[in-house]
Amino acid sequence: MTDTPLLTAEGLHKSFGLTPALDGAGMSVWAGEVIAIMGPSGSGKSTLLHCLAGIIPPDSGTVRHHGRDLAELSDRDRSDLRRSEFGFVFQFGHLVPELTCLENVALPLRLGGVKRKEAESRSREWLERLDVSEVAGKRPGETSGGQGQRVAIARALVTGPSVVFADEPTGALDTLNGERVMNLLVTSAAESNAAVVLVTHDPRVASYSGREVMVRDGRAREVERIR
Repeated sequence: MTDTPLLTAEGLHKSFGLTPALDGAGMSVWAGEVIAIMGPSGSGKSTLLHCLAGIIPPDSGTVRHHGRDLAELSDRDRSDLRRSEFGFVFQFGHLVPELTCLENVALPLRLGGVKRKEAESRSREWLERLDVSEVAGKRPGETSGGQGQRVAIARALVTGPSVVFADEPTGALDTLNGERVMNLLVTSAAESNAAVVLVTHDPRVASYSGREVMVRDGRAREVERIR
């Protein structure tokens, strides 16, 4: 691990209406590490992830990626950052139902200006690495939950991001498929030296991380490394 964190958050406050979600939360993420954000339902852990990823802005506080304050970026630059430097895996995949699985994986590359042939070639490689090449021509509705999550992981990693954000990535899966998805996510990210930031309430999922951050009442507390 380098001395300089890849991603830092300091003093984050965020409210939705009169309901506070974050109350001074902060944390750091280093390149290549797997970190689990844990806490009870409603604690603010997903809000923290969304602020870290630039999906929603905090009311106050700072989030920096490679030293750049996300709040100082234009909307276009933040979109480019999320497309190229950040990858996302959500509980239900969030794949585009009208596209094939191959087209879903290729989508962030195509949006970034990569030509179709190259984008699809790189996407096929990731589908093969994640053992779902057989669903390349199928639409998401024609795949199992486990297959869909592996396609989502391929989409998250195909651009070579520095950070993959995973919000309850196994929440809709049974134990066996959940373990397989987590093994593939962590192993594939490690091969790319991408950090993985997990939001979970499941200790089995958190066990794949090297460090935990506990969120309660909108505040984050870092926990010593578990392995």
